[in-house]
Formats: sequence, structure tokens, C-alpha cells
Amino acid sequence: MKVLLDTHILLWWLAGDPNLPTSAADVIADPDSTVVVSAASAWEIAIKRAAGRLDAPDDLLEALRANRFDTLPNSAAHAVEAGRLPPHHADPFDRMLIAQAKGERLTLVSRDRRFADYDVELLELG
Repeated sequence: MKVLLDTHILLWWLAGDPNLPTSAADVIADPDSTVVVSAASAWEIAIKRAAGRLDAPDDLLEALRANRFDTLPNSAAHAVEAGRLPPHHADPFDRMLIAQAKGERLTLVSRDRRFADYDVELLELG
């Protein structure tokens, strides 16, 4: 399975947070899964961390490498697709993740219920 992690799912995984759903943890830990983190998530984390609104690893890139997560850059095509999405969700980082998941055919892992309003494959977080 190829999955794209929403920012909160990534942070929960890195922190060993009990809020991380078991189904998400199982997919992330599965050696047959390809786990992808968007540059949009790294950007969001950096912005919120610098503003003092988020507790996140100082060494995010090293944490991604240590977990063998792939990274996905933000492309102009992703940006255009994010701008074309229906306005169900105002958060630009989340809109980018939705566009990337659709464009790259990735299963999005998120607890954000508004993602279901889009035509994007979501991991069932039972």
C-alpha cells in the first residue's frame, strides 16, 4: 500500500502518541507499505514550530529518513489541482495533501473528516 500521511498522523507516529489509530500504525509499520510525507507537511510543521504553536522534532528530516519515509515535493501541477478543488476545506496545507494524493494515486491517512468530501482514497481509520 502507498500512503500519504496527513501532518497530524505524521506527528503522532513520530511521538508515539496514543491518538494514532491502530489501523494507521499498522500500515505505517508494515515493511511492504510505501509511506510518503509531503513537503507541505514539512512546511506546515516548520511554520507552526517557529511560531511556537507546535511541539515537533528539531530534526524532522532525520526523523523522516530514520523511518524510511519517502518525501513528495510540491509541484506546480499539485498547486493547480489544489486550487481547483471544491471549497470544502479552507486549509491550504490540507488542500495540497488532497491534490497530491489524487494526482499521485496515494491513499491519504487522516482523521480529518472533511477529506471525505473529496474524491480521494482514504485509509479507513476504524
